[in-house]
Amino acid sequence: MFELARITGYRPEPAGTYLQLFIPGKNLMEAIIQKRIRTCNVWLEDGRHISAEQRKKAYATINDIASHTGELPEVMKEWLKFLHIYRTGCKYFSLSDCSMDTARAFINTILDYSLENGIQLLDFAVNRTDDTSHYLYACLKLRKCAICGREGEIHHVDTIGMGNDRRKINDSDYRKICLCRQHHTEAHGIGMTEFESRYKVYGIRFGGD
Repeated sequence: MFELARITGYRPEPAGTYLQLFIPGKNLMEAIIQKRIRTCNVWLEDGRHISAEQRKKAYATINDIASHTGELPEVMKEWLKFLHIYRTGCKYFSLSDCSMDTARAFINTILDYSLENGIQLLDFAVNRTDDTSHYLYACLKLRKCAICGREGEIHHVDTIGMGNDRRKINDSDYRKICLCRQHHTEAHGIGMTEFESRYKVYGIRFGGD
């Protein structure tokens, strides 16, 4: 379940922060007791409204997805909003006045959807994201190029080193990025420092593979 709550008190401790929450208009005790709920996710809204830049990124990506699917942009926008609600559990929102946090999360969802479905955007997706680390993680997870979105392969920014077996070594602490063959070759050709500067990407730590 997803509920909107107000923070009515808090107390910082060395190990974390205690929050006191109030959910107006609902008695959730029965559900909490029956299901023995002991944990919950907390999304902290900072109160800032969506920026013009975020709105521009969202609508450009929605239009590209609509063009790919053949749907009208307004229809596609509503479908993607409900997809985001389904995936995150958030409340219905408007791109005219939602918070910056909601806009950032929605942009993450529609870029993830583009990667999952092989939708080519009119601009590099890294220029559309409002959360570069999330986008780079999604590219690694889905094995899609962080530059162009095509099928990709893992490029180790932190080199494993000569003599080490890539199949056996735990590379969880190595920075990586997913690149297609063309961009992988380019990264090796010009060096990672120049490549990162050119495309505004970077390596991140990502599980073992």
